[in-house]
Amino acid sequence: MELPLLLSPLLSLASHPIWFLVCLLLVLVLRSQRRGRWRPGDCPVDLSGKTAIVTGANTGIGLHIAQDLARRRARVILACRSEERGRRAEREIRCCTGNGQVHFRLLDTSSMRSVRAFAQRVREEEQRLHILVNNAAASGLLPAVTAEGLELTIATNYLGPFLLTNLLLDLVKKSPAARIINVSSMNHRRGEVNLRQMRGEDTGTARNDQLYNNTKLMNVLFTHELAAQLRHTDVTVNAVHPGVVMTEIMRNYGLLLRIIFNLIGIPFFKSAKEGAVSPIYCSVSQEMEGVSGKYIDSDCSVSLPSPSAQDHHLATKLWEVSSSLTGLERKGLGKGVMGD
Repeated sequence: MELPLLLSPLLSLASHPIWFLVCLLLVLVLRSQRRGRWRPGDCPVDLSGKTAIVTGANTGIGLHIAQDLARRRARVILACRSEERGRRAEREIRCCTGNGQVHFRLLDTSSMRSVRAFAQRVREEEQRLHILVNNAAASGLLPAVTAEGLELTIATNYLGPFLLTNLLLDLVKKSPAARIINVSSMNHRRGEVNLRQMRGEDTGTARNDQLYNNTKLMNVLFTHELAAQLRHTDVTVNAVHPGVVMTEIMRNYGLLLRIIFNLIGIPFFKSAKEGAVSPIYCSVSQEMEGVSGKYIDSDCSVSLPSPSAQDHHLATKLWEVSSSLTGLERKGLGKGVMGD
């Protein structure tokens, strides 16, 4: 039997009104199930007098995180690599929240020079830093080496946030009950740590999505090690999975893959606003007060990360290599000082 004859009954069924209504009902049920148990609007926490930084805050999850913090009357710094989009986000958030203490600052996490310049300006302008959300990330980038000799995806998603956090840690420590949130992903479970890749070596056979997965594992390992070093302070640090979210993070993939992703995403994936819920939960909820070194799932529950993400030796080794590659050791900001 020819293929068109086989497909004909299926096409007739798919065009039937009852089939359409069943599919529509299924989509609505799936969308309703994407909501977690915690909702930002039900949380009364006020952030007046507190300062927050959100990286990648001009779009997607980062934009909604920044909007929520601004609605809670925090002073919010939007750390973005595009001045045009950053300024637009600044105006949008000020307009929709009525908070005039929302400020754009230029930051490209793929450049350690940019990270240092941003951190220096923050240290000059701010006295405290109560919330730091390391949200900026990129996926789908082809393996490449930056001008500073670092693999591009790893620099953007991991080494930049690693350096930024360390450079701002003195401000964070001065702030009561400060929180650091590292946005990771469930994709960390498919990641691995190849230290040679951090300099762009051994990437010839690595797929661009594998490099992304690797950085998400690094985010969790970094969280684990930093929490251990901060255990005698008032600072908490946690990694969070926002869920599978329809954002611009797919912009570097091919057109066909983006179309498929978006078609599947309509019923199954979270919107950027929904994806921002778990990072907001880590940033402001009373339930997360004093909780540190954890991996928070997209439904705002504490979850065990992958076995590799719980490897203490690997976390320590990654910290040491990261300190060397970003110049923290040369600046006297290595593990010994951080553990004081």
